[in-house]
Amino acid sequence: MTVKLLIESSKKGNSGIQLPIKSDFPPIHLENTFPKEWIRSTTGLPNVSEPEVVRHFTNLASLNYGVDSGFYPLGSCTMKYNPKINEKLSNLEGFTHTHPLQSDSTVQGNLFMMKHLEQLLCEITGMDAYTLLPAAGAHGELTGMMIVKEYFQHKGEAQKRTKILIPESAHGTNPASAASVGFDIVEVKSTPCGGVDIAHLKELIHEDIAAIMLTNPNTAGVFESDILEVAEILHQNGSLLYYDGANLNALLGQVRPGDMGFDIVHLNLHKTFSTPHGGGGPGSAPVGVKKHLRKFLPIPRVTEVNKQFALEDKDPDSIGMIRLAGSNFQVLIKAYLYILSMGAEGLKKASSMAVLNANYIKEKLSPFIAAGVSCLCMHECVLTAKDLTAYGVQAKDISKRLIDYGIHPPTNYFPLIIPEALMIEPTETESKETMDHFIEVMKKIVSEAKEHPELLLDAPHHAPISRPDEVKAAKDLNVTY
Repeated sequence: MTVKLLIESSKKGNSGIQLPIKSDFPPIHLENTFPKEWIRSTTGLPNVSEPEVVRHFTNLASLNYGVDSGFYPLGSCTMKYNPKINEKLSNLEGFTHTHPLQSDSTVQGNLFMMKHLEQLLCEITGMDAYTLLPAAGAHGELTGMMIVKEYFQHKGEAQKRTKILIPESAHGTNPASAASVGFDIVEVKSTPCGGVDIAHLKELIHEDIAAIMLTNPNTAGVFESDILEVAEILHQNGSLLYYDGANLNALLGQVRPGDMGFDIVHLNLHKTFSTPHGGGGPGSAPVGVKKHLRKFLPIPRVTEVNKQFALEDKDPDSIGMIRLAGSNFQVLIKAYLYILSMGAEGLKKASSMAVLNANYIKEKLSPFIAAGVSCLCMHECVLTAKDLTAYGVQAKDISKRLIDYGIHPPTNYFPLIIPEALMIEPTETESKETMDHFIEVMKKIVSEAKEHPELLLDAPHHAPISRPDEVKAAKDLNVTY
C-alpha cells in the first residue's frame, strides 16, 4: 500500500481546524518580539480535513511490523511476545511519577523492587551481586570490561593484563566494548559448531590475558560444551571469564553461568526477560559479578538496613557512576513482573520450549535448505543458503521474499563463520501452527529459488519500497522531503 504524504494530499480551502474569530487575549505583535526574518507568513502546513489526517496516520501505523502483527524470527535478538499486563502495571503512577533523585524515603517500594530483582537475577544466574544501571547490552559489556580493568588495577597487574580473548563468532559489540576500555583484542578460532577451539585457546593463553568474553550458547546457537575446561584454563592463568547474556533465553532454569565458572555476567532484560526490544530501545543490561568483584560495581547501589532501602553512592573501590539510579526503570519493572509471574518452573519451561521450537524448525527445514551446523542447536538455529547461490539466489533474497508472505525476515549473515547464514529464533512464545506456516513458506521459497529465481531477486513485490540500495541509504542519508 502506498501512502501519500499529507502535503501531497493538500488542497487549498480544506481544513481540519477552526480557530476562534475573537479572543479574550490581547493580540501578539510578533514584529515587536522577533526579528522580521524569523517571522513566517504562513505555517506551511497541509490543507487537509480531520478524517484525512486520522486515516493518514492510521494507514502509516498499519505498515509497522512487530510481534503483535506476525511471526518475528529474528535470531540472536529474541523478539518474543511481551505480556500486555506488564505494560499496564509498569505504567502505574507510583512508578511513572517518580524521579531517581528524589528522597529515598519517598520511593521505598521502587527501591525494594530493584533490590529484589537483583536477588532474583543472582539466583537465576548463580552470581553474588548485581547492578541494574547499564542501559543496554553494549553498555553492560562496557561496564563489565571496566570492572575487569579495575580488578587488575587493584591487583597491580593493569600494565601486564592488556588483552581480551574473543571468539571469531562473537557478537560485534564484544570487541568494540573491550577496545573502548583500552584492551587489545585477540581472536580465538572456532570449531565447526562455533565453539571455542581449545587447542588454539591454549596457544593464546599468556600472562597478558585479562579475560575472555563468551556467549553461551554461542552465536551459532550451540551450547559451549567445553565451558568447564575453558574456565579452568583461564582461571589457572589468573584471568577472568565474562559472560555475554544475549542467549540466556536457552538456559533459564537449566544451568547457571555462575556455575560454569563465569566471573562477570551481563543480561539483556529486553531479550530473555520479555521486555520490549524494538525501535532501538529501551533496553536494560544488569551486570552480575562473583563476590571477589562485588566492590567494583558502579554506584549508586541499593542497600538495605533494617528493612529500609537507600541508594548508596560512596564506595572508594567502585568504577564510579555510569548512569543515574533507576536506569530504564520501567524495563526493570517489566522484567520483575515477568520473573514473578513465570516462577522457577515457568522460566525452565520457557527455555525448554525455546530449544524445542528451534530444533523443530531446523529438522523440518534441513532437507530443503542446509543447516549451518550439524550440532544440536539450542534456542535458535542457523540455516545456510550457500547451495542456492548456484541459482543466483542469496540469503538476503530469501528474506526479501519472506516479506511478500507477511513474515518478518530472520537475521541474515550472522554469525560470520557460516556463509549465507539465516539465523532463526522462534522463541518459546510461538505455537506449532505458526512455525508450521513459516516452514511451508520457506519450503515454497526454496522451490521458487530453483525454478523461478527472478521472483526472489525482485522481491519484495508487495511492499511500499522494494529494493533500496542499503549501502547508499546508509552512506548518503537524505531525510528531508
